[in-house]
Amino acid sequence: MHWKKNCALFVLGGTGYVGLELAWRGRSHISMFLAGGVCFLLLGRLGRRIPLPLRAVLGAGIITMVELAAGLLVNRGYTVWDYRDRYGNFLGQICPLYSLLWIPVSAAAQAIYHRAEKLLAKR
Repeated sequence: MHWKKNCALFVLGGTGYVGLELAWRGRSHISMFLAGGVCFLLLGRLGRRIPLPLRAVLGAGIITMVELAAGLLVNRGYTVWDYRDRYGNFLGQICPLYSLLWIPVSAAAQAIYHRAEKLLAKR
């Protein structure tokens, strides 16, 4: 059952990530579904004993690092996204602006994760 729960959470996270991209910029890529699923599972593993503001910042760091890894793997030609024109970008794959925007997204995702986890435990 544990793997089924993780699969469901992965799909929820991947779908949410793609949904955010579609709402924000009107397009996405399959790699973002995979990155979103990975991010969601990792965010859900952050200890609940850590205060929420710190968890949100740590979560933003997790999302940024997953975005960097995904970018280095699948965004070599900058066809999925391109941050080269953004201040402080790193290899055009990540930038401080989006890292800051991930903070509230991370907080919301963690709340959704824990709610979904509880609902799945009842099944």
